[in-house]
Amino acid sequence: MSPLLFRSSIGVEFDISSVVREILRYMREDTRKEYKIIIGTDSMGFHNKMADFVTAIVVHRVGNGGRYFWRRTELGKFYTLRDRIIREVLLSLEIAETLLKEIEKTEHTFPIPKWTFEIHADVGVNGPTNVLIQEIVGMIRASNYEVKTKPESFAASHVADMYT
Repeated sequence: MSPLLFRSSIGVEFDISSVVREILRYMREDTRKEYKIIIGTDSMGFHNKMADFVTAIVVHRVGNGGRYFWRRTELGKFYTLRDRIIREVLLSLEIAETLLKEIEKTEHTFPIPKWTFEIHADVGVNGPTNVLIQEIVGMIRASNYEVKTKPESFAASHVADMYT
């Protein structure tokens, strides 16, 4: 199985362990700040029903910018918007599990500043995804994660969207 490779905003490739090291290094630069680690996925459907998915990992230094990493995945055909949105959420949940396990391995040896974790879903009350909000929010909350939807879901609707 190939490693999960992410790119930084300037195109440097990182495996998930390196992403975590970069996030923790960034957080330790200013330990007085609070941080949010956020995952969001967006997708682009094509006329042939193929879909391209981009997952973003964002570390937000609250009130003072942040950094992000992203990866593209092509996953075959998706015939409905609902199927594509659910796959976006499943990708975010998979990455969340892997990322949080890596953070847990590291944070015990090197303390890090206060941080919270969120998953951003690319659904909102305006547009065709409004009928999916309850289902998507329920999926994410069932995994014990905080969830944000549009217009607050910038990791999915802005960061990941830049690369779809």
